[in-house]
Amino acid sequence: MRHRYACPLRWGDMDLLGHVNNVRYVDYLQEARGSLLQELQADRRVGPGEDLVEGIVVVRHEVTYLRPLHYGRAPVMIEVWVTGIRSASFTLGYEVYQEDADGNRTIYLRASTVLAPYRFDTERPRRLADEERAGLERFLEAPAAVSPRPVRVKVRPSPERHSPMHVRFSDVDAYRHVNNVVYFEYFQEARIRLISDLAASLDGAPPMRVVVAQTDVDYHEALTLRPEPYDCWTRIAAVGSTSLTLESTITAPGEPGRVMARARVVLVFFDPETERSAVPPDSYRAELMAQVSDD
Repeated sequence: MRHRYACPLRWGDMDLLGHVNNVRYVDYLQEARGSLLQELQADRRVGPGEDLVEGIVVVRHEVTYLRPLHYGRAPVMIEVWVTGIRSASFTLGYEVYQEDADGNRTIYLRASTVLAPYRFDTERPRRLADEERAGLERFLEAPAAVSPRPVRVKVRPSPERHSPMHVRFSDVDAYRHVNNVVYFEYFQEARIRLISDLAASLDGAPPMRVVVAQTDVDYHEALTLRPEPYDCWTRIAAVGSTSLTLESTITAPGEPGRVMARARVVLVFFDPETERSAVPPDSYRAELMAQVSDD
């Protein structure tokens, strides 16, 4: 069984191309996930003191963007279900879509999230209670395919790869941790800085348009509100015929070996007129290839 959630769109969710920004989708997933967990609690399958609505942390997101979503007054639909349950974690699958009057579905995004029950009073993970497991099993559905876990992202700190990340008060949730969605914003800021610097070095070249095709984020330690910025390091890992892969890590201030989060992002060069992938100008490709590194 799948839980369905109707997610309203906001005008402020749009990017410069008139599409829903890639970060906002993760916010939609969070809303759908919360709706599912609230249904479990309302069904009294979650025991007192073992509240999955407020007592979970995100361990990993895998998000695949399939096509642009434009603003509209009608909400976008999200299906969410359980694809795996372990002793101290569970995995949710998502599909973001719209259906026409004949039931034909247009899918904009597919994703999965690994979550872990957590005690915020002791700052430690915990095992799933029997009542929680029973509730989750109502929505259990075998995954269509199990993708291999990618190699761990590792980026060597260097000045040209660095972006300081200041935590805003509004980035922090009720537990004084940076919300999982905001990490996507931090990684977005870092890659925009990197791409803008590359574009500035190519005088006279046409604008380079890219869209996000895939984002995988691993969460290792919680970011908190502090005066010193965190450090984000980003490298170009691969360049394809129409795509670009970036890898990033966020580290503690002054501790480049202490990784708080990791991300791998696949970008696709994009023609806004046709809304299809495009081959980048030779000047861009040559500069990007020169920047590819393996550390």
